[in-house]
Amino acid sequence: MLATWHRVFAVDRFEVMAPPALDTIDMPQPRLAAIPPALEAICRQDRYERALHAYGRSFLDSAKMFRGDFRRAPDVVAYPRTEDEVRALIDWAGGIGAAVIPFGGGSSVVGGVNPEVGDGYAGVVTIDLWHLNRLLEIDRASRSARFQAGIYGPDLERQLKAHGLTLRHYPQSFELSTLGGWIATRAAGHYASLGTYIDDYVESIRMVSPAGTSESLRVPASGAGPSPDRFVMGTEGAVGIITEAWIRVLDRVRHKASRTVTFPTYAEGAEAVRAIAQAGLNPSNCRLIDAREAMLTGSHDGSRPILVLGHESSHYPVDAQMELTVALCRDFGGEPVAEAGTGDGEGGRTVAGQWRNAFIRGPYYREHMTARGICRETFETAVCWRGFAELHGTVMAAVEAAILRVTGRPGTVTCRFTHIYPNGPAPYFTFHCLPDRARMDEQCMEIKVAAYDAVTKAGGTITHHHAVGRLHMPWYERQRPAPIGAAFAAAKKALDPAGIMNPGVIIAAAGRGA
Repeated sequence: MLATWHRVFAVDRFEVMAPPALDTIDMPQPRLAAIPPALEAICRQDRYERALHAYGRSFLDSAKMFRGDFRRAPDVVAYPRTEDEVRALIDWAGGIGAAVIPFGGGSSVVGGVNPEVGDGYAGVVTIDLWHLNRLLEIDRASRSARFQAGIYGPDLERQLKAHGLTLRHYPQSFELSTLGGWIATRAAGHYASLGTYIDDYVESIRMVSPAGTSESLRVPASGAGPSPDRFVMGTEGAVGIITEAWIRVLDRVRHKASRTVTFPTYAEGAEAVRAIAQAGLNPSNCRLIDAREAMLTGSHDGSRPILVLGHESSHYPVDAQMELTVALCRDFGGEPVAEAGTGDGEGGRTVAGQWRNAFIRGPYYREHMTARGICRETFETAVCWRGFAELHGTVMAAVEAAILRVTGRPGTVTCRFTHIYPNGPAPYFTFHCLPDRARMDEQCMEIKVAAYDAVTKAGGTITHHHAVGRLHMPWYERQRPAPIGAAFAAAKKALDPAGIMNPGVIIAAAGRGA
């Protein structure tokens, strides 16, 4: 991997920064000292736990961690073992004026779990649902399962496998994120079309808020007013903590087919993907990867963009669907790559497999790259097909210019599609640059601001699946209709009267009890 970046940046060697030691980081003493005896057994205040829960998993977070800046670490990290203990923790925090941050797996890349709540609180209590990780019930006839919200992706799949079932919701953070976190942030997963969001699999949600516990009716569908589940999904802990959910699950996949197609240009590839989406072929995988990203990940030689295709089914062969999809690609200049492979190219011996391996390993290289002064950051959006070409061109140019202006040297910007819809794609951008080591997070943020401004000016959403967190709030507030923002604020006031739940996320922090 490093050989690629030596070549891209024309650097012979990267000086490696040592990560700060736990006993040298800048972390104040906890402000909350008097923990109720009934909660002492589930609360931690040691430096390790507070540091572990101080940040999410973005490059911005990583750069601050390398600087040893843990001044905003939570004062208490709580590990409840039951829903009653979740309720007791929220009641205690409300009583003393402390903010509450649900942690999930902590994989947020938009500041959603960062304890940056301002000075109007007595302290911060981060609640980690690590122990609430069980499969509670299976309804085989309805092909549904009830889970505690703290279960991580691999454990959820392992427990379903024992029943011949699967969810197949695989965000890039799959190993490091939880069911509750997926629901709270409206995470997007494995499927490129049809069931793209976790929303499509949620049947019922149980949530503990300062105002009480709520549980939605579990039915296949309901026309009874606005959906309570749809309200809870995407609130990112701003109104309560999700403790359980019923989810729709699938029979295990038995049939797969995969192909990789190259195109003369990215624009022709995009037109082919539009045709695929509008033809109702519904591929499980449909990632259009530009030539530069294909080269940087070692997936292809960089001469042409590639389209990684997959079809899968629990019940019937999918080879015919794949042949129809490939035939459609040929109408737009697509040329299938001659190789053997199944599914998503497991094993890395195919073009798709090589890209897949690079994609999965990417987050694990974050600190490795930060230590060498390499900024790797991402942002994503969704836009209607009519506006894609303009968005793609202006965003690529804006980010390239911002990198040069901010760092004084060129970087790289790449684009791929993560999900597709009949009316538009979800483009995902990645940039690399060499910022000033003393100001890595500040310079990265300057570039991201330029990117966000370009995306929204071109008609894209501020986020397709990374959620809002604290990072995206200024653009989210401009995107959201003002009357709806007022309605959300009123709903938060009803569920969280003192304003203690993840202040500043989804609803701008107005001060405790405001």
